[in-house]
Amino acid sequence: MPWYTLLVLAVGAERVAELVVARRNAAWTRSRAGVEHGRGHYPVMVALHTALLGCCLLEPALAHRPFVPALAWPMLALTILAQGLRWWCIGTLGPYWNTRVIVVPGARLVGAGPYRYLRHPNYVAVVVEIAALPLVHSAWLTATGFTLANALLLTVRVRCENAALTLAEPA
Repeated sequence: MPWYTLLVLAVGAERVAELVVARRNAAWTRSRAGVEHGRGHYPVMVALHTALLGCCLLEPALAHRPFVPALAWPMLALTILAQGLRWWCIGTLGPYWNTRVIVVPGARLVGAGPYRYLRHPNYVAVVVEIAALPLVHSAWLTATGFTLANALLLTVRVRCENAALTLAEPA
């Protein structure tokens, strides 16, 4: 399990890197009259994502989940692809990307990169990661529970983002 622990810690470090980018981008958007929406669900989202990482480590250790190569390797590939998609989204949105919902009124919606194909591609990455990362070490309870919790959270989050994005100009 040591290599799996390193993987989960690497995902945690990636999340910290996201937060650094998000803080910089939040300052940039707020300096341009950016308005934050959905503050109420943000702490729930942070708690969910933090707890996911902890449970990814706890379930395999406490429930003695085996490493199953036929499951682990495809789930590792999906986890890595999800990270790639997430950073493609971050790079495409540039200073407009954030972990919070902050919209600069009158800014144009982005229609490049993965946004050519999907309205919320970052959430595809989140959904895939939440399902796949725990399954790298057979943590099926974590994968199931957090997938369901994330589905509930995303119904609120996507509704909030869609409402906020009405302040932006079409791409």
